[in-house]
Amino acid sequence: MKRTRFSSRKRISSDAAELGRLAAGLAESGGKLEDAYWETQLADLVDKLLHDGAEDDLNAALDRLFDTNAPAHDELADLIEARAESGVLSHQGQDYDVLLFNVPLLAWSRFSIPAGTIAQGTLQTLKVQLAAHVFAAGAQLALADYLYSPDQLPRTFVDTWQAMRELGAAALANRDLKLDVTTMPETNRFLSDTRYLVGAIAVRRGTPLFRWNEADGTREGALKEWIKQGGPCLEPLLTGCAFQPLLADAYHAACRQADSASRPYSVRASVAFLQTTLGKSAEQLRAVIGGFHDQRLEEYRVGFGPRDSDATYHGVVWPLLGAEDETTDVAGEIEAVLRESGVKEVVVLDQQFPFEFCDDCGAPLYPNIEGDAVHAEMPEQNNAPSQTLH
Repeated sequence: MKRTRFSSRKRISSDAAELGRLAAGLAESGGKLEDAYWETQLADLVDKLLHDGAEDDLNAALDRLFDTNAPAHDELADLIEARAESGVLSHQGQDYDVLLFNVPLLAWSRFSIPAGTIAQGTLQTLKVQLAAHVFAAGAQLALADYLYSPDQLPRTFVDTWQAMRELGAAALANRDLKLDVTTMPETNRFLSDTRYLVGAIAVRRGTPLFRWNEADGTREGALKEWIKQGGPCLEPLLTGCAFQPLLADAYHAACRQADSASRPYSVRASVAFLQTTLGKSAEQLRAVIGGFHDQRLEEYRVGFGPRDSDATYHGVVWPLLGAEDETTDVAGEIEAVLRESGVKEVVVLDQQFPFEFCDDCGAPLYPNIEGDAVHAEMPEQNNAPSQTLH
């Protein structure tokens, strides 16, 4: 996945240097035919490095290009993502296109949001609904038997490539992938978070992957049916949660989709949580928006409290994504979501807050009406599990 990178001046390997040369050639290409030449050379080298587990070479090339050639960096990042999440596997003498996919689920709860092994019956029901409404006819489908939290997903390009190969083979063998849950990291606890179904599809080369690739299908129609038919099948996995299913997509695209959609979802969930917990209407709440800076603007944070005091009861972090920066009206987008959620008093502070966290517990500090960054604290009579919606 594309990520923020920090400067690296270390000597890099010959393979990493070659990645940079090929990516620069692709970025400078003037036509589709030349694009195809560079892409073929670059794909072959990336495939070799993924197969060899050479994660360091991939990242070293990206780091160097991030410093020296932004267009080449983006070309290389796109191609590494594509080769990590998709490939060609042979089965019974036939070549199949394989794609690792992700199905994000936005959820919030006053209790812990579940993550863990999915029962076989539920797994099969989910596969039926995904096959019927999301993927193309004829696609062979496999799911991992686990509901992932963000910190449990494959993190590296090599890990993602290995998951694609394992789940692709499972799809061709008409089985699902059973995971060793003892190796899973602990799940962080937030009031609002994302969960993921991860799987792979295999289709005969050159045939449609998704329902919307077919002549009579659309993304909007697929999402509508997935929510309508798949939503009830997800309820056993998310007991005690309000949740919103998103549309399945290629692994990295779905992660980015979830990152973007989780921001307004967290704001709306925060307002709903405070109304439920405090017994106050949205009109009785105040929201204060502030920008938090490190070397540049990193994120906005929203502090929530009652309109009749300067207390800060709760907070939401809204990170910047992609090309967003100081020139993007992110604060206006946050304000619009708050007002749509019923909050009437929204204060946008124009001061720069330092990118700070609580020294004792590590929680983010949030802006209050006085222009200070403070710890969010729920009233003592409320037993809330967390003060952060993520």
